[in-house]
Amino acid sequence: MRQWMLRITSYADRLLEDLDDLDWPESIKEMQRNWIGRSEGAELEFCAVDQEGHDLGAKLTVYTTRPDTIFGATYLVVAPEHVLLPSLTSEEQRAHVEEYTEVAARKSELERTELQKEKTGVFSGSYAKNPATGEIIPIWVADYVLASYGTGAIMAVPAHDSRDHEFALKYELPIIKVVSPPNGNCDPEEAYADDGIMINSSSSSSGLNINGMLSQDAALEVTSWVESNGFGKKKVNYKLRDWLFARQRYWGEPFPVIYLDDTNEMVPLTENQLPLTLPELDDFTPTGTGEPPLTKAADWVRTTDVLTGKPARRETSTMPQWAGSCWYYLRFMDPKNSSTLVDKAKESYWGPVDIYVGGAEHSVLHLLYARFWHKVLYDIGVVSTKEPFKCLINQGLILGEVEYTAYRDNEGKWVSADSDSSLSDCIQEKVPADKITKVGDNYVLKDDPNIRLNARAYKMSKSRGNVINPDDVVSEYGADSLRLYEMFMGPLRDSKTWSTGGIEGVHRFLGRTWRLVVGAPLPDGSYKDGTMVTDVEPTFEQLRVLHKCMARGFRGDSGNKV
Repeated sequence: MRQWMLRITSYADRLLEDLDDLDWPESIKEMQRNWIGRSEGAELEFCAVDQEGHDLGAKLTVYTTRPDTIFGATYLVVAPEHVLLPSLTSEEQRAHVEEYTEVAARKSELERTELQKEKTGVFSGSYAKNPATGEIIPIWVADYVLASYGTGAIMAVPAHDSRDHEFALKYELPIIKVVSPPNGNCDPEEAYADDGIMINSSSSSSGLNINGMLSQDAALEVTSWVESNGFGKKKVNYKLRDWLFARQRYWGEPFPVIYLDDTNEMVPLTENQLPLTLPELDDFTPTGTGEPPLTKAADWVRTTDVLTGKPARRETSTMPQWAGSCWYYLRFMDPKNSSTLVDKAKESYWGPVDIYVGGAEHSVLHLLYARFWHKVLYDIGVVSTKEPFKCLINQGLILGEVEYTAYRDNEGKWVSADSDSSLSDCIQEKVPADKITKVGDNYVLKDDPNIRLNARAYKMSKSRGNVINPDDVVSEYGADSLRLYEMFMGPLRDSKTWSTGGIEGVHRFLGRTWRLVVGAPLPDGSYKDGTMVTDVEPTFEQLRVLHKCMARGFRGDSGNKV
């Protein structure tokens, strides 16, 4: 299926480099670096041959971040989806390979690359010539290699890669050590994956000799050698993939393009045809045929190219939710502008966002996509900054009330949480807060201080029944008490534990402050300064006075802040 893609990979280096200038948590920046996954290495070409070494007329290109280990490559592995696999598969192995690829097709990429899963594979029936050694090595098929990463093929170096090592042991493939640790000590039963000093790495036939070199120097030497001899080239690779930007559903922004019937040429709509809006549909459920629901709007789909008068059809896929959620902050700066995305003067004044408060769950989706979107807008002159959010704060969670757990044995007797006995065999019992007391750093039963309890605050969830409804808190204690208590709980970045006792204390504090300023209420409910608490709606004049007071504070006319 042909799909719309956004070329986010073209911005990969800029997305990486500009992270250094952001006041963001280092953990979030590292998550984005890992998601982009920039790696430097080399693409190497291996000629496919049969068992006797006869050329099969195909070349396998592999990507490796360790070209220094080329002398330790004892077999190649291709992904089950590799485009050359059908031509590389011998007739003797074809049935086995086809069966294996069918099984692999039913697995997700996550399942296939799970480090703990048993490695499986099948021999293709073909071989390849190692350009450094001239030796013939087998070509295998394995699902731990993905067609979507690198070239879909790897040179396997089992002595220095744990997955290759596990695979080689299972299928009794050669293991040749070519990197020695600087101190010479390594477990002979395990793969040594770090840098070191090159050994067993020379060939008179190829003229390449990297023995005694450090790994980093050897990698440069091998890359230079393959480039000089036409066996490959230096290559930068990314885990980041181009962004699939189409959905086969009704809800979403329609793509403003049409396709001419006679040539299938794609033509963008003219500016005066924008915005393109969705048609009204009574039934926008899936079609069941793979066609998007918009195909049901036949009158909307069929159209005419205004420039040529030729009959045409509209694109029926729609954009994902990201089309509207990556740039919302720009519209906050100029929400009523109907002619441009944002006025340049207003964007220059307000942008970029000074502080963005959001959770770490947005690290490699919304935050990365918004940065990419912003850079595109910067390149076309819509915004004046390279980055949308200068400072990022990950707010801490407000956890539920502390839960105290005690333990009883099979006879119903209390068992202390620090007991040598196995607590897994005990019955857990929640204990109300009024029945426990704190001794040092521990919580114990009031009636039996020798019985220690486990105390823990959990994330609020309906399943645990520990959700605090802010409406209930406001109803009982007032909004001011809630706001002030939240500020007293601790730094914004820290996770904090809710305590109803804590908000009660804040509520009493505000009450004392009120009484200090306006005094205690008089018998008729009023106060000595004439203040009256009432449920009666304020008059227009009272609202006007309040508005003027707030406006003065916002403008900075007084020394107070609103």
